[in-house]
Amino acid sequence: MNAPALPRPDASPVRVTGVAKQFGRTMALRDCDFALPPGSVTALVGPNGAGKSTLLSLIAGLARPSSGEIHVHGAPVRGRMHPDVSLLTQRRPLYDGFTVREMMRAGASLNSRWSAQRAEEVLDLLAGVDREAKVGTLSVGARTQVAIALALGRLPRVLLLDEPLSDLDPLARDETLRIVLTEVAERGTTVLLSSHLLTDLGDVCDHLLLLDEGRVQLAGDIGDTLAEHQVLVGPAGSAADITGTVIDSSGTERQRTVLVRGGAAPEGWLAERPDLESLVMGYLRASRTRRQAVSSPRPGR
Repeated sequence: MNAPALPRPDASPVRVTGVAKQFGRTMALRDCDFALPPGSVTALVGPNGAGKSTLLSLIAGLARPSSGEIHVHGAPVRGRMHPDVSLLTQRRPLYDGFTVREMMRAGASLNSRWSAQRAEEVLDLLAGVDREAKVGTLSVGARTQVAIALALGRLPRVLLLDEPLSDLDPLARDETLRIVLTEVAERGTTVLLSSHLLTDLGDVCDHLLLLDEGRVQLAGDIGDTLAEHQVLVGPAGSAADITGTVIDSSGTERQRTVLVRGGAAPEGWLAERPDLESLVMGYLRASRTRRQAVSSPRPGR
């Protein structure tokens, strides 16, 4: 008699299926579907209020979705911190009265899987963090460095970073991104990184997840996604000749600049591939325009 076949493990480290999250009457997320490739660094982008922090909390297991399912390495997330996940939140939850050394000891005692060596490596970066300094006396950048050390000390298989670069100077930002890339290269960690600093994201991320109004607007390989789009510049009078899906359009009475997905440039128009920043900004402008059109009162009312 043959042994029963074991279920095939999900190849995706993070799979989100039909996820929605409601707070009272507010829908923070709705109908979210995506999967993160193994060992990828995915840029999570979108305006404030898009649902990025909520999504990260759900993946980490700190909250339950109102509907839908989330799996991490094939196992369902059940509303508690997943052992394979580390989440660095915007609030940087640290104890101000602890010294840095005491924070590391707390990390070791609170986590069954812990690498003091990895945490110390992160603390030694840049000028190094004084282990005897109270957390409350540290600069904002040093506090972020301590928080990242705690997150990586857990040896996560999935690393979630919520605006880790926002309070860092350029040198510290560069070093933080190097840490992330080292994690991916040496341990195969899958990273989901939320940030408004699109230029920095373009240097390290290979996948994109664009969230707006609680919905996934774009998800996929950055190179492939950029190749699907064009920025067209041409005379306004011939804009109707554009084929493909127009995402965003702006300009003057004489000239238009159009972000389009698919299709081909009309004769006489200049066409170029967008970079990550212009792609994201085009989608966000289009979303804002739609919201303004919906909220604007109709004539005569």
